[in-house]
Amino acid sequence: MISLIKAPKYKRMTIVRIEGGHGVRRRLMSLGFHKDDVLELDQRNILGGPVLIRNVTSGTTVALGRGIATKILVEIVE
Repeated sequence: MISLIKAPKYKRMTIVRIEGGHGVRRRLMSLGFHKDDVLELDQRNILGGPVLIRNVTSGTTVALGRGIATKILVEIVE
């Protein structure tokens, strides 16, 4: 289990757990991120800034700040 921010690009992964308070979990759920969803990390800037995440389950692409992306714990799908 690793943080989404440390996950490799273009690999499929599933959300195992979302850490943080109620506000963080509610915000991610409103963006369509739920436990067991399949994700792909599309883009990550070297110097910081947001990361681009594609939710394969719902078919959406969202840019998330690094702080929130570190709170999403994932496992790589083989």
